[in-house]
Parts: sequence; structure tokens; C-alpha cells
Amino acid sequence: MGILEVSKSEIKEYQKLKLISEMVLLKEHIKLFEQKYGCSFIEFERRIKQTAEDFEGWDDYLEWKAYQRSFEGLKKRLVK
Repeated sequence: MGILEVSKSEIKEYQKLKLISEMVLLKEHIKLFEQKYGCSFIEFERRIKQTAEDFEGWDDYLEWKAYQRSFEGLKKRLVK
């Protein structure tokens, strides 16, 4: 067998596809929260900060926030 050669553009394309696949998984988690609460993250964040103690809501908020941040971070990397 010969040596496998990979170009820079192929590596970039692979990295791009990898980011997109990670974003798809994160977006699915985000959609579940949007369906559960019937609103966007921003709307839910406003709502949860105005309510009394709601432990399930706050747990979901923290998890949703992590998914949002990860998604936005990958989105920024994809644009570069």
C-alpha cells in the first residue's frame, strides 16, 4: 500500500463537517427544551429569573444554557 495523502482543503472540510455534526446534536437538545417550555432560550431565561423557586426549571435552565453556549461557540468556529 502507498502513503495516503490528505490535502489542507480536505482537512478543513472534515473539520467543518465535524463541527456541523456536533451542532446538530446540540440543536436537537435545544429543540427539546423549546418544545417543553414553548419558547426560545431568551424568553425562558427571562421567565425563570422572575419566578419563585422552581428547581426543575432552574436545572433545565442551566442545562439549556450550556447547550446554547456550546452551540454558539461551534457556530462561531464554523464561520472562521
